[in-house]
Amino acid sequence: MKRTNFTYILSKGILGCALVLSFALVENGFAQGRFQQENQVLEPIVQKIVAEANDHSQLESLAFELLDVVGPRLVGTPGMTRANEWALAKFESWGISAKNQKFGEWKGWERGISHIDMVTPRVKSLAGTQLAWSPSTKGKTVQAEVIALPDVKDSISFKNWLPGVKGKFVMISMPQPTGRPDHNWAEFGTKESIEKMNRSRDSLTVLWNNRIQASGVSANSIPSLLEEAGAAGILTSNWSKEFGANKIFGARSYKVPSLDISLEDYGMLYRLAEKGIKPKISVETASKDLGNVPSFNTIAEIKGTEFPNEYVILSAHLDSWEGGSGATDNGTGTIAMMEVARILKKILPNPKRTILIGLWGSEEQGLNGSRSFVLDNPEIVENTQAVFNLDNGTGRVERINGSGFVHAYDFISRWMAAVPNAVTKDIKTEFPGSPGGGGSDHSSFVAAGVPAFMLSSLSWGYFSNTWHTNLDTYDKLVFDDLKYNVILTAVMTYKASEEPQLVNREQRVLPLGRDGKQGVWPPIRQPRRTGVGY
Repeated sequence: MKRTNFTYILSKGILGCALVLSFALVENGFAQGRFQQENQVLEPIVQKIVAEANDHSQLESLAFELLDVVGPRLVGTPGMTRANEWALAKFESWGISAKNQKFGEWKGWERGISHIDMVTPRVKSLAGTQLAWSPSTKGKTVQAEVIALPDVKDSISFKNWLPGVKGKFVMISMPQPTGRPDHNWAEFGTKESIEKMNRSRDSLTVLWNNRIQASGVSANSIPSLLEEAGAAGILTSNWSKEFGANKIFGARSYKVPSLDISLEDYGMLYRLAEKGIKPKISVETASKDLGNVPSFNTIAEIKGTEFPNEYVILSAHLDSWEGGSGATDNGTGTIAMMEVARILKKILPNPKRTILIGLWGSEEQGLNGSRSFVLDNPEIVENTQAVFNLDNGTGRVERINGSGFVHAYDFISRWMAAVPNAVTKDIKTEFPGSPGGGGSDHSSFVAAGVPAFMLSSLSWGYFSNTWHTNLDTYDKLVFDDLKYNVILTAVMTYKASEEPQLVNREQRVLPLGRDGKQGVWPPIRQPRRTGVGY
């Protein structure tokens, strides 16, 4: 991986506002000793961007409004509608024209309460919640025994067992042998105990997979089979391998509630059931099926003056899963791009090219919003200078991949050269890089041949702690890091908008794949414009 450093020294605030500084002294510690390099003069526009981002940041207020007030933003829910309306109003309050552009529809669903209590052999409130789009108990309290998937010999034995689920809650996830993450074992465990735990977990995983395989159906098909057999509900536990974190996705039942239970409480129920204690739980859920509802992208723009029909696009998905409040996936990308737009509208109200902000819907179900935008707006796609995408968490941008464009090194390096070194000094670049296959919304544009780039961030435990979990909440945000990202994106957007002409879109020849065949550019994929069959 090639590393590119561009050096600037600043003096105060998160990044500082000084123009030319002595490298011998930097008040905030960005350049101490080993970071001391040549002085640099920042462009006047860049100076103003840095000052605005540091001295008048609205990141915290945007985060509060989006994450605490609006809340989670699952496609098809009132929360997503509120988010679209909130973003529209916010842009308009800054003097930025915006609209909600419909691209499809989805199954409408509104979360209600989730009360889950164990009532036998003792009383205990359980930590758990409905999965997305889960059916409810229709306002009633359902009390029933908890059982687990059986260890059967074959599909015939499984079919013979099925009638016994009637009126019971069925656990369909593997019970975890430990609720301690691996790093906790590594810190305190002996070599022998760690090896023993790993063997135990590996063995249990094999046995559980064999249990599923012996049923004769896929794991995803089991919930519908259970509800057809009369089960009272489905219990899962999708542990994220960190203390207190579970992944919360969508239900695969259509008649009875599907609930995710914390590792700790799920394990307790499983042990009780396996030991013949016959635990019972009491469940009340009150979600609502709202029928089909429209899905939107929120699109805002700062109109260009010299090349109004050419574009630089700020990209982030507005939707989220529903376990937490969608803070790092992708509240952080959303508020950062909105803050970039606010700053540029104030500092650069008349850019050469139009700066377009796309807050996409239904990214979590397959990049549906951005894929729809690419297909529905060919004239924009054809004349887009660059797309900058923020998606993976709250950390400082640490890596930029050239997405397979041969000349990305030339123009990305040129744009980054205007950014303060305090922001870029640790960013690694890879040119020409490779086109993304579909991990985030920039991929929708790359497939169409548009230079689009993922601004990849430091982890901060993203994939295990917050990505799609119940812990993806406001308190995980690191606002200092987000300010870095705002300044980086704002300056690069400014430079991209001021280029004398559109950049060269030449695509690299991709290397051979593992199968020995010539690599091919990822194709444009059709979005899901409806939730039917999802």
